[in-house]
Amino acid sequence: MSIDLKQLKYFLAVAEEKSFSRAAERLHISQPPLSQQIMKLESELGVKLFARTTRTFELTVAGKALMAEASDLLAKMRMTIDTIRQIDRGEVGRLRVGIVGSAMWGPIPSLLEEFQTKFPRVTWTLHELGPTQQYEALRAKQVDVGFWREPRLDEDDLKADNLRQELCFREDVCVAINEHHPLAKQEAIELIDIADEPMLTLTLERSSFPRYLVQCCVKAGFQPTIFQEASEPQTLLAMVGAGLGVTLLPETTSRIGWPGVVFLPIRSNPPSANLYITYTTLDDAPVVRAFLNILNPPARAD
Repeated sequence: MSIDLKQLKYFLAVAEEKSFSRAAERLHISQPPLSQQIMKLESELGVKLFARTTRTFELTVAGKALMAEASDLLAKMRMTIDTIRQIDRGEVGRLRVGIVGSAMWGPIPSLLEEFQTKFPRVTWTLHELGPTQQYEALRAKQVDVGFWREPRLDEDDLKADNLRQELCFREDVCVAINEHHPLAKQEAIELIDIADEPMLTLTLERSSFPRYLVQCCVKAGFQPTIFQEASEPQTLLAMVGAGLGVTLLPETTSRIGWPGVVFLPIRSNPPSANLYITYTTLDDAPVVRAFLNILNPPARAD
């Protein structure tokens, strides 16, 4: 049996119009090929679909049953095609986003809000992970995109793991210092100005970002004295507020407005806290493509 959707479409037109001529006009075809398709359909099914006389034109019992089934079938097919097209445009599906916690103080929330507004049928979830964990999750396809900060990954390593990394948001590092510290009265300082201060830092073993900041201090001319490490920026700020030391954090951290803490820009060659997005190059996932297109094109680095 070989029945195609075109035959069902033609059959429905005739059944609804109760006229071959009107159905042909509606379908923008001539009547003879329409009649041939209906006859072919009846032959394939082995039943009569229409009871024709010189005065009447009615559906048979089989024809009425096919009309209902064909109408449902074509409606479902249209819905299927529409869904497939939406999936291809990234309008349907799920997106798993890996992220470092400090990124949520920057532009990421507004990015997610815009994505949700433009693609309301996409389900997205946040997974707060360190860069190393995100990298492994990307390789294992447990997340679709990952956000973390400097330093940028080596291109050869990325290619070896079928990953791509793009710069999405530029940001500098600032110094968080107790409001009663003498340096707190200045509008900006040099990195070397905190050479003798107890350094509070994010856990060095969990992320390359704090290790990168230590190297920036070395390049500025001093080896920082690490006083305490913490897993969360909020813990560091609490210690700074208590006068236990200073810390280096992304500038957007200042949006928190932590009590007793002043955030100072670094004048010369401030370390960067640029935010990168990383994703796999193996799958042309429409949802990921749609998410990438939300990012500001001038901020994208090829």
